[in-house]
Amino acid sequence: MGMMPQSPALSLPSMARPQPIIMSSRPDGAAFFTLTDVPSAVPLHVMISAKGFADWTSRELTLIPGQFLELTDIKLVVGEVETSVNAVDPEQLAIQQVKNEEKQRIFGVIPNFYTSYDETFVPLSAKLKFQLAFKASTDAVSISAAAFLAGINQAADTPNDVQGAKGYGQRFGAAYATGVSDILIGGAVLPSLLHQDPRYFYQGTGTKKSRALHAISSPFIAKGDNSSWQLNYSSDGGDLASGALSNLYYPSSNRGASSVFTNALITTGGRMANALAQESALA
Repeated sequence: MGMMPQSPALSLPSMARPQPIIMSSRPDGAAFFTLTDVPSAVPLHVMISAKGFADWTSRELTLIPGQFLELTDIKLVVGEVETSVNAVDPEQLAIQQVKNEEKQRIFGVIPNFYTSYDETFVPLSAKLKFQLAFKASTDAVSISAAAFLAGINQAADTPNDVQGAKGYGQRFGAAYATGVSDILIGGAVLPSLLHQDPRYFYQGTGTKKSRALHAISSPFIAKGDNSSWQLNYSSDGGDLASGALSNLYYPSSNRGASSVFTNALITTGGRMANALAQESALA
């Protein structure tokens, strides 16, 4: 019999299945089967099976003793491959991303909740945006940072509050209120209304220049919920809004437009520095 695939299996109908079926092969891959005790003049079919291929069945054959028959029309086709695909609900994927981001900390301490390292972008629902903002604003390290800043301001006698415990309390309240209002407005309220994503999307690839530009532009360019890049109205609006609200609780001598823009620039600069540090440190 003619060319066969490597290690094929040959079978005959039970009514005409001789014993034994002896196989021999040559180095060129040709395989030969010697069939003994084949009933003469009995129609039969030859079926060939090979792993990874669909079974091949010959036309009807009638053999006679001593006959040499070469099957030249053997064609094995690749068998069907079953592939399973698990569909993931985008909302469930977004929930999992936020859960992972809520565990991110620089040096294991400093919150890094607003950085996404996942290459798969899925938009966050308004609920998830507020959840992330609440997590960031109530974190113990965020509160401690406001307390530390209040101590520095107390030593520098700024803003123009009184000294002592009362003055420290006022400075702590102002520092914490400014931070929380910036997080809530710029990280949840405006992103929900404007359909923008408040997170920083880590680039991680490309030249140092492209990564630096990506980091520097992050306060001004945001990814929309539709995955397109757009002006970051949410972040900039949050910085300005929190600065404007600070006029309500700062002493009158420390209020004014200059204070609003100064605080906004400081916050924007801090956001740039954080992005640059990540792109450089994780290069």
